[in-house]
Amino acid sequence: MKLSRDVYVVGGKRTPFVKSMTSYKDISTQDLMIMSLNALVEKFKLEGKLIGDVGLGAIMNRSSGWNLARESVLGTKLDPRTPAYNVARACGTSLEAANQIALKISAGQIEVGIAGGVDTNSDLPVEISRGTSLKLLGLAQAKSVGDKLKAITQFKPSDIKLVFPAVVEPRTGKSMGQHTELMVQEFKLTQKEQDEFAVKSHHKAAKAYQEGFYDEFLVPTNGIKKDAFTRGDTTVEKMSKLKPAFDFSGKGTLTAGNSTPLTDGSAAVLLSSKEYAEKNNLPMLAKFVDAEATAVDFVKGDGLLMAPTQAVANLLKRNNLNFDDFDFIEIHEAFAGQVLCTLKAWESEDYCKTKLGLEKALGSIKEERLNIKGSSLAVGHPFAATGARIIAQLAKLLSGKKKSRGLISICTAGGMGVAAIMESVD
Repeated sequence: MKLSRDVYVVGGKRTPFVKSMTSYKDISTQDLMIMSLNALVEKFKLEGKLIGDVGLGAIMNRSSGWNLARESVLGTKLDPRTPAYNVARACGTSLEAANQIALKISAGQIEVGIAGGVDTNSDLPVEISRGTSLKLLGLAQAKSVGDKLKAITQFKPSDIKLVFPAVVEPRTGKSMGQHTELMVQEFKLTQKEQDEFAVKSHHKAAKAYQEGFYDEFLVPTNGIKKDAFTRGDTTVEKMSKLKPAFDFSGKGTLTAGNSTPLTDGSAAVLLSSKEYAEKNNLPMLAKFVDAEATAVDFVKGDGLLMAPTQAVANLLKRNNLNFDDFDFIEIHEAFAGQVLCTLKAWESEDYCKTKLGLEKALGSIKEERLNIKGSSLAVGHPFAATGARIIAQLAKLLSGKKKSRGLISICTAGGMGVAAIMESVD
């Protein structure tokens, strides 16, 4: 729903994003989240301040991290009475958290809040099988020596096998990359088209680094001062030499170059009411205006990562806007193919009529407005942190502009999509 009271993005901080199992392999998920939070606290002089609420999330999280958000807050210099709660909507987690915090501020429940997310595949929740868990529970509940010995005899050598989390859809058994291969085949995209898109993302991100655009967001972590993935010197020729990463039938077009890498990192953004910002001398970079979450029936054939097409369509209709009303459009780049499928879908009258229930196509997005500072392909994608990264980045782009708007679109696992609208502060 549209917010009834203006909510402002004050700013954001994040760790540099790095390849999983490298620079952050000895940092826990919680500690990685605390690093972004403490950087945010320091930047906006929040030490000892009581914040209305904090919504944080992680997708790859241990069961011991069941209270991740609250424990992370307790690891900061915020007033320890600051409440916090976990949020989970796959790759849209921190955008969803920002929407919830914004709604609370708009409703007058709180005056200021933090949204964020973290993921580190270097701190994976390695598990045992369900069957082994039941046997262990049976052993723990056994009373007599005889019962314990009987429970022990139930174990087999195979019970010691560990279960590692996999980035696959439980209902299809296919990975996100395999699902995207089906999408790009449906929309008839070539590897060259995907490689060209990925190269542009790297070049834009590299230029943004040269201009110092990212400097204010990043908090040095374990000696790392910038994202590990940006390749300003990459070319389509270099990309074309990479082999398919998901479909090995000879038809595969998704490679390590045009897909986001497994990434470790965290990010957080501060949102507030106008009154709180003015009282505490905080900047108001942009307004958080509206958000939407949708889902598709990917189990029965819809494209797994196509839900943002509906989320954006709903947002535009509710706000009586079209693509030309936006100066900046940020589409999360899970895969180059996913972004290109989304763009083609919005340009297709047939897709917009049959899938989105519209009377005509939504239209085209001008290239000079899309991901102008690069996005996930070039900077990385720690699942739950991406939304907060994009919000902070878009707020900076909108800051100081007159009557400007920004659109965010994020696809997620489970066939969901999250979208949001932000505006300049006039």
